[in-house]
Amino acid sequence: MARLSRLLLYMLASLASVGLLAVVAVAGLYLYMSPQLPSVDTLRDVRYQQPLRVYAASGEMIAEFGEYRREPVRYADIPERMKQAFIATEDERFFSHPGVDWRGMARAVLHLARHREIGPGGSTITMQTARNFFLGREQTYLRKLNEIFLAFNIERELSKEEILELYLNKIYLGQRAYGIGAASRIYYGRPPDQLTLAETAMIAGLPQAPSVANPIRNPQRALQRRAYVLRRMLETGAISQEEFAEASTAPVTAALRTARVGLDAAYVAELARAQVVTMYGDEAYTEGYRVYTTVQPDLQEAANRALRGSLLSYDERHGYRGPEASHDLSALGDDDARLAALAAHGTIAGLRPALVLAVDDEAGEARLLLGRDDEVTLDFDGARWARRWITQSRVGDAPQRMSSVVEPGHVIRIRDHDDGWRLAQLPNVEGSLVSLSPSSGAVLALAGGFDFRHSQFNRATQALRQPGSAFKPFIYAAALERGFTPASIVNDAPVVFEDAALETAWRPENYSGRFYGPTRLREALAQSRNLVSIRVLRDIGIRYGVTFLDRFGFPGDRMPADLSLALGSAAVTPLELTTAYAVFANGGYRVQPHVISRIENDRGDVVYRTVPTLACEDCTEVAARHGLLSAGTDNGDGMPVLGQRFVPAERVLPADNAYQMSSMMQDVITRGTGRAARSLGRSDLAGKTGTTNDLHDAWFAGFNGEMVTTAWVGFDQARSLGQGETGARTALPMWIDYMAYALREVPEAAPSRPAGMVTVRIDPGSGLVTSADNPQAMFETFRDGQVPDSDPNASSGGSSGGSGGGSRSGGSLF
Repeated sequence: MARLSRLLLYMLASLASVGLLAVVAVAGLYLYMSPQLPSVDTLRDVRYQQPLRVYAASGEMIAEFGEYRREPVRYADIPERMKQAFIATEDERFFSHPGVDWRGMARAVLHLARHREIGPGGSTITMQTARNFFLGREQTYLRKLNEIFLAFNIERELSKEEILELYLNKIYLGQRAYGIGAASRIYYGRPPDQLTLAETAMIAGLPQAPSVANPIRNPQRALQRRAYVLRRMLETGAISQEEFAEASTAPVTAALRTARVGLDAAYVAELARAQVVTMYGDEAYTEGYRVYTTVQPDLQEAANRALRGSLLSYDERHGYRGPEASHDLSALGDDDARLAALAAHGTIAGLRPALVLAVDDEAGEARLLLGRDDEVTLDFDGARWARRWITQSRVGDAPQRMSSVVEPGHVIRIRDHDDGWRLAQLPNVEGSLVSLSPSSGAVLALAGGFDFRHSQFNRATQALRQPGSAFKPFIYAAALERGFTPASIVNDAPVVFEDAALETAWRPENYSGRFYGPTRLREALAQSRNLVSIRVLRDIGIRYGVTFLDRFGFPGDRMPADLSLALGSAAVTPLELTTAYAVFANGGYRVQPHVISRIENDRGDVVYRTVPTLACEDCTEVAARHGLLSAGTDNGDGMPVLGQRFVPAERVLPADNAYQMSSMMQDVITRGTGRAARSLGRSDLAGKTGTTNDLHDAWFAGFNGEMVTTAWVGFDQARSLGQGETGARTALPMWIDYMAYALREVPEAAPSRPAGMVTVRIDPGSGLVTSADNPQAMFETFRDGQVPDSDPNASSGGSSGGSGGGSRSGGSLF
């Protein structure tokens, strides 16, 4: 007996010695490794990797960029059920252990002894937090030791609540979702505090295998994990038996939700993204920057509608090009096969793909499949427009029955129209619409194409196109600076230019093919007379004209140094043209276009604010009236000082020149090529149509004092738009549709006339001053000192033609 007692004492002493040695060894390892461990202090001010988000001016999300989708949630806002679900599943003794659960650790050691590999078990929430923030996921002994020691450090420095908050915001939960906030939004479209118990349990079951066992990728496996979480919650007393039973039978309601985009402005978002990446590099995608743009949501939506409607109208005028695909319905035996045939054709700009199931000519309809258990009927009235496309200027006869348009097995597109479904097709023509504030350069709306998902090429900022006659106002403004007036007479007559680079002489013509003889500058612009523009540029000098264009921001290297410049042969983007027209709209100031108003960091602090160029005569008065601050443009490193609000814009055009040009462009609308815009019923609109050679491009640029907008239509690979597709027919309707909405609540305001200008009666034929007795007399406004001579025929009732008399303005008659 005594011997047995001594043996037991020996064994206990041995065990105690081994335990003491183990403790000493662990302590020694900790003291050795501790200085090499990352500092836990960084967790006190942790910055989660969050995506870059872009918003409209009023806060609607436009887009989200970045691999990490995360919406951090403060501990106080985390639902109790969410905490209970994770703790019950991942670490039942979280609130009682010191960072390491020795029972779990023992299970892990047992697994190691049996299988000779590191296995599951023993990893507490604190240890997972250490791994997620500081360590990789490789299975090594050293990493496990680091994990354990870091867990002790974390527990010593942070409270349990802080640790749990870090864990629940950092953990990966599948579908690019990091943290419970992002997972709740992505799977259920709601924040964590609005989830049901079943949905909460589904999310809590994800950490084990988030990539392969989430409810989107593998619903059955996700259901098994949800059942496990609910059982653990029941065992730990977090939920009742009734709650367990109800949640266990709940259906899977998860569905992949994309970012909460509240506004279709992808072209704007891409512009903002590119600028932010230029400023901050790749960290822009992970630092949680919130970019607020200048875009107004209602105007952006109006721009989208106007552009898409105009392109669809153009497309219908030029005929139906046929289905996107054609299948043998007998080979698509069931719904799954038919749905698979539709899968390659996503909805683009509201145009939905549809599979034709049957055609009934007697009833005048076609039965279409849009999706599972989703069939609709297309009436023949919705397809009557579908003449067969032959060429861009030629279409076939009008269809007489539905079967001559669509057949069973065709994959077509339809759109929701006022009176039901309407046959559609993706336009192969493209366009853009840019609208900005002429007083600040802020982009109010920008549509760079039919749909960003269809083509990411931004025609508003990337397409270099010839503006055609929409460029003439800049040539005319240069002429006013060289002594011309709106009443100057220039001969609209044939002209031939020899060019050694060409095999034949250049014989420019007007669009109509006619010549109109002596013409006042105002009339020439209103009616877009090409030959007058050419003669004007020749008179003022090509070199002067190119130099003058620099005032409007046009790059000199893209301005051709020949007379074709007068007809708009330069290459410009729609945004450049819109910005240039802003000089006329704001009275002569050059503003800088911008799409970003400010950038905030993940804490909501403003880290960048655009300092706009403001068009103002007395900026001190403007600053006082609006509580703004005027200062220099940067603080020495090229970045704006955050306290600044604006800088005065540079005057590049005299006020009287801008006033006269705006007045002349008003005539474009009241009685010229843009007269369709009279439908808006406003007297404060001005603008200019533009059509290029062979009808490759159609433009309309127009404005009032509050808004300047440019519409463009053309093919990406330049070719003719077809017979009759001029700026007035093709681009102007887009501009009208947009401006009808954009200006609906903007009161009319005529531009104020600058000091030193004189209004007199002139004879429209001679451009000379005439008497009130002249029945043809019209009013014209001149700069003081440029009033023309009196018409010698004024006393006889008016001039008979345009052959007489120049004017002191320096106008010429070639």
